[in-house]
Amino acid sequence: MSYPVTVATCALNQWALDFDGNYDRICQSIIESKRRGATLRVGSELEIPGYGCYDHFLENDTALHSWQVLVKLLSNKDLHDILIDTGMPVIHKNNRYNCRVFILNGKVIFIRPKLYMANDGNYRELRWFRPWEKRLQVEKFILPKIVQDITNQTTVMFGDALIDTADTCIGVELCEELFTPESPHIAMSLDGAEIILNSSGSHHELRKLSRRIELIREATLKSGGVYLYANQQGCDGDRLYYDGSAMVLCNGDVLAIGKQFSVKDVDVVVATVDLDDVRVFRTSKSSRGIQASNSSSYPRIETPFSLGNPKLQNSLPLICPTPPKAQLGLHTPEQEINLGPACWLWDYLRRSGTGGFFLPLSGGIDSCATAMIVYSMCNLVVEATQSGDEQVISDVRRVTETPESENYIPSDPRELANRIFHTCYLGTSNSGTETRERAKALAEAIGSYHTDLNMDTVVESILSLFKLVTGKQPKYQVYGGSATENLALQNIQARLRMLLSYLFASLLSWVRGRSKSLLVLGSANVDECLRGYLTKYDCSSADINPIGGISKTDLRSYIQYSSKHFSFLCLEDFLNATPTAELVPTTEGYVQSDEIEMGMTYSELSAFGRLRKVGMCGPYYMFRKLACKWGGYYTPAEIAQKVKRFFFYYSINRHKMTTITPAYHAESYSPDDNRFDLRPFLYNAKWTMQFREIDEAVKNYTLTDQVSTLQPAF
Repeated sequence: MSYPVTVATCALNQWALDFDGNYDRICQSIIESKRRGATLRVGSELEIPGYGCYDHFLENDTALHSWQVLVKLLSNKDLHDILIDTGMPVIHKNNRYNCRVFILNGKVIFIRPKLYMANDGNYRELRWFRPWEKRLQVEKFILPKIVQDITNQTTVMFGDALIDTADTCIGVELCEELFTPESPHIAMSLDGAEIILNSSGSHHELRKLSRRIELIREATLKSGGVYLYANQQGCDGDRLYYDGSAMVLCNGDVLAIGKQFSVKDVDVVVATVDLDDVRVFRTSKSSRGIQASNSSSYPRIETPFSLGNPKLQNSLPLICPTPPKAQLGLHTPEQEINLGPACWLWDYLRRSGTGGFFLPLSGGIDSCATAMIVYSMCNLVVEATQSGDEQVISDVRRVTETPESENYIPSDPRELANRIFHTCYLGTSNSGTETRERAKALAEAIGSYHTDLNMDTVVESILSLFKLVTGKQPKYQVYGGSATENLALQNIQARLRMLLSYLFASLLSWVRGRSKSLLVLGSANVDECLRGYLTKYDCSSADINPIGGISKTDLRSYIQYSSKHFSFLCLEDFLNATPTAELVPTTEGYVQSDEIEMGMTYSELSAFGRLRKVGMCGPYYMFRKLACKWGGYYTPAEIAQKVKRFFFYYSINRHKMTTITPAYHAESYSPDDNRFDLRPFLYNAKWTMQFREIDEAVKNYTLTDQVSTLQPAF
C-alpha cells in the first residue's frame, strides 16, 4: 500500500543574474513547502541564475556563481528533509547543459540535463546549451571542489535516468520536452515513473495557458500519473513575462494551480496525492500494460528517502488527497491584457530604480489602454499591500521615495497613481477639443498627475529655423503642399513629442520635490508596428511599451472590458472615437483617419501578420491563403492589391523595428526584430517575382460564386 504524498511546485519571480535574490526566493519556497507538509519541491527552469541570462550563459562567471548558490542551498539545514529539484547551467566534459539538480539533506543526488532545446520564437537555447543526446544513459560527473568540500562526494550521476525513492519513482521532463512529438513522459511513465516533474520558463502570450494545461492534462490522462509543473514568474529582465501558473495534476485532473498573474515574488502550490490512484488507473488499462511490458528501461538513481509518511496515515486530522478542481477560472484575453502587462510594468519599475511612469496621453485607444494597464498595476499593488505583502510594501516605499519615518501603505489605486503615474496631453493646433477632453477625463478617473500643453510655438520655431536656412516654407497637402512636405510637417510634431516626453519625464519628479526620474511609456500597438504606421523616434519611442505586442482589435475589447470592470464611463468615448494621429489640419473636406491612411483595416493587418509570421507566408502564398479565406467578400484582384500594398509598406518600414521600443510580448505575430522576428530590414520593396506570380494567379482565377456583402473572416 502507499501513503499520502504531499508535493509542492513553485512559481518564483527570479531575475537574471540576481544570485542573492534568487537564492532567497528559492529558500523561501522550500521552507514554505516544508511548512505545508511537502516532501518534494520543484522549482522553475534555471531558477538559480534566472532563465533570461541569454549570452551571460556563455560566461564562466554564471556557472561559478550558480555552483556557489547551490553550495549555500546544500549547507542550509533548514532545507533538509525534503527532496529539492532546482535548476542551473552545468558544464560537463566541456559542454554546457541546462540541468535539473536534485539535492537531499546536504547531498547532490542526481543531475539531469535537458534533452530537447527550445530554439524558435523567443528562444535561442542552442546558442548556449547542448542537448543531452545519450538517451537512457548516465555518466559520472565530477563535482566542483567547493561542493566536494561540504558534501564529501566526489562524483554524482549525470544523464537521462529515473529517481527511485523508497516508495515511488520520479521522472523529469524539462519545459520544451513536453511540447515535442515524442515527449519523454510517455517512456518514463511506461517504465514506472509515477511522478513526472516539469520545470519550465514558459512566457505568457494571449490565449496560451489553456494549451499548456491541455498538454499536461492529456499527458496524465493517457499515461496516468502525477505531474508537477513549475514555471518562472514575472519579468526576468527582458520583453517576456513568465506567467507562473504552477500546477499539480493527477490522472487527467487538475488538483491545484497557482495564480497566472501576481505581484508576489513566491507562489507555492501544494497538493496531496494517493499513489494508489495512479497504480489503479494504470493497471486497469490493458493496452498500456502491453506497451509497458515492452518498454525500454531507464537507469535508476536509488534514493533512500520516502515521500510518503506512514506515521501520518492514521493521524488526526486525516491527511486526505487533494480533490480535483471543479473550475480552473482561466482568464479571458481581456483579463490577461489587464493583468499580464501590469505585472510586467511593476517588475520593471521596482527593479529599475526609477520613480514612476510618464505617458503622452493622446485621447486615443492606444494611450488609453496603456493608461488603464498602469491603473490596473496600481490596483494589484494596493491589493498586495492591503494583504500585508512586506516585499510589495517595501518596493512601494522605495519607488515613491517615502521617508523612513513614514509608514506609507497605499489604500487606493488612484492615490498611488497620483504619486507614480504622470500623463500629459501634448497638443498642437491640429489637435481636437474632443481628444483633449478625453485625455483629461481619463486622467481624472485614474488619478494620474496630469499636465496639458500646446507645443505650437516649439513647432513654429523649428519651421522658422528651416525657413531661415533654406528660404523655403513647407505646407500641408490640404493647403496645396506636396506629399513630401505633408509628411515632414507631421514628423516634426511627432518627434517633438518624444523630446518633450523625455524632458518632462526627467524633471516632473523634481518639480514635485522628488529626485527620481520617470520611465517613458510607449503606446504603439502590434499592428501599427507591423505596418510601420508610426514615425521613427516619435512618441512611440520610449523606455518600454506595455501594448507593443497587442493588436488594435484586442485593445478595443480590453477598453470595453475595463469600462465595466472599473466602472469608468469615460472609456466609452474612446471606443466611439475615430482613430487619428491629429498631425494635419482638419478641413471641411478632410479628417485624418488611421485606417484610411494605411489603406487597410486593423483586422486585415492582424490577418497579414499571422500569415506572415505564424503561417510563414511570403506574398504569393499569403495571396493564395487569403483568396480562400476572403474569396466570398473580395475579388481576387482586390485581395492581390491588398497583399501587395501590405508587403510594400511592410518592406519600406521594416527598418523602424530596429529601433522600436522594447515591448511586452503578447502576440505570436509580433514584428520585433530584436528578439522574436529575425527578418531583414532592407528589402527590394517591388517584390518583382512574387508580385508577378500573384498577377498570374489572378488571371487564372475564375469566380464560381458572386461576391457577397458579408464581412470576411479574419
